[in-house]
Amino acid sequence: MLSFTIMAITFGVIFLAELPDKTALAGLVLGTRYKASYVFVGVAAAFAVHVVLAIAAGSVLTLLPHRLLQAIVGVLFLAGAAMLLFKKGEDDEEVKAPADQSFWKVSGAGFMLILVAEFGDLTQIMTANLAARYDNPLSVGLGAVLGLWAVAGLGIVGGKALMKRVPLRLITKVAACLMLALAGFSLFEAIAG
Repeated sequence: MLSFTIMAITFGVIFLAELPDKTALAGLVLGTRYKASYVFVGVAAAFAVHVVLAIAAGSVLTLLPHRLLQAIVGVLFLAGAAMLLFKKGEDDEEVKAPADQSFWKVSGAGFMLILVAEFGDLTQIMTANLAARYDNPLSVGLGAVLGLWAVAGLGIVGGKALMKRVPLRLITKVAACLMLALAGFSLFEAIAG
C-alpha cells in the first residue's frame, strides 16, 4: 500500500543527503556541456537501478527480528549522520564527457557516471535503511527515486544558483540532523520494543 507520509520522509532524507554529493556536481558539469534532457535520462536511469538494489537489500533486512532490525537501522542512520558531519571536502573530479552529443552517447555517459559513482553511496545505504525501517518498498522506492531525480534535475539545470543561495554546509547539517532523529527513533524502538 502506498503511503504518502513514508514517501515524503524518504524524499526529504534522500534529497538532503544527495544534495552535497559529488554526483550532483557531476550532473551539473554534464548539464552545462550537453543537452540537459539527454543527461537527465541517463542519470535518472542509473538512480532507478540504485534504488531497486537498495530496496532489495532493505527487504532482506526485514527478515530479521524487529528489535534487532531497529537497532541495526538506528546504528546505520547514526553512521550516515556521522559521514555527513565529518566528511572532508572533496576535490571536484573532472568529468570525462563523450566526444559527440548524440542522445545515446550523452545519456550513456550520465548513466555510467552515476552508476559507478553512486554504488554503495550514502543515499543507497539510507534507502536500504528506510526500506527496512518502514517495510513499505513501494513508498520508500518512489520517495527515494523522486528525491534523487529532484537533486539530479537541480544539479543539471540550476545547481550553481542553488549553491550560491544555500550554503552546502547548511544542507549537509540539515541532512545529518534528520538522520540523527531517525537513528534516535529507531534505537528507541529497539530498546523500548
